[in-house]
Amino acid sequence: LMHGLLGFVISFLLVFRTNTAYERWWEGRKLWGALVNNSRNLAIKLSALLDPDDETRRAFFRRVIPLYAVALKNHLRSEETRLELFDGLPPALQQKIDLEKHLPNQVAALLIKAVDELHRGGKLSGEQLLFLNPELQSFTDICGACERIKNTPIPYSYSVFIKRFILIYILTLPWGYVFNLGYYVVPIVAFVFYVLASLELIAEEIEEPFGADENDLPLERMAHGIKTHIHELI
Repeated sequence: LMHGLLGFVISFLLVFRTNTAYERWWEGRKLWGALVNNSRNLAIKLSALLDPDDETRRAFFRRVIPLYAVALKNHLRSEETRLELFDGLPPALQQKIDLEKHLPNQVAALLIKAVDELHRGGKLSGEQLLFLNPELQSFTDICGACERIKNTPIPYSYSVFIKRFILIYILTLPWGYVFNLGYYVVPIVAFVFYVLASLELIAEEIEEPFGADENDLPLERMAHGIKTHIHELI
């Protein structure tokens, strides 16, 4: 009777644990999906607003907009890959980026400064500047939301409690069912342990969506997709 009651409790806790981890993974996926869409929208707007003959400005945005996705990926993974970050950038732009500082903020500042220079030079009107602002602002909003997920892990005490609960439950399970099942209790307890432990491991695997594990978000593929789309649009 005790193990029947505890089985219900532990199932409820594991379902809540797995759902919480999946919500973190899915929120991260939605944020990067928004980054993909906003990068496309910004490229479409700039392609329409910029002078078709101004290849210098077009080349700048063609390089820097995809650079934000790469910088955000490296920032979330605590990487400092200079070769990947500076791929295709002219030396003048490379000197403006300090790898020791917050990379996404620096790239966002480059974009906003370039748009502001277009406005000051009379290339963009005030209405067109407001037209571009939502996409420019969304980059930093997405970065902040991703940092919130990364810097707020599942409470350690909660995770440890579930592991101890599973361990005690499995260790005492044979004593509760041995008189009913006999030797069959050995494979049954092993199977129950496999199920409970697997659910806990799945939750641990997906609760950090920005890592480089197999089940984490494919940030490299999404960043490469952004680069491909921006080159097509501008």
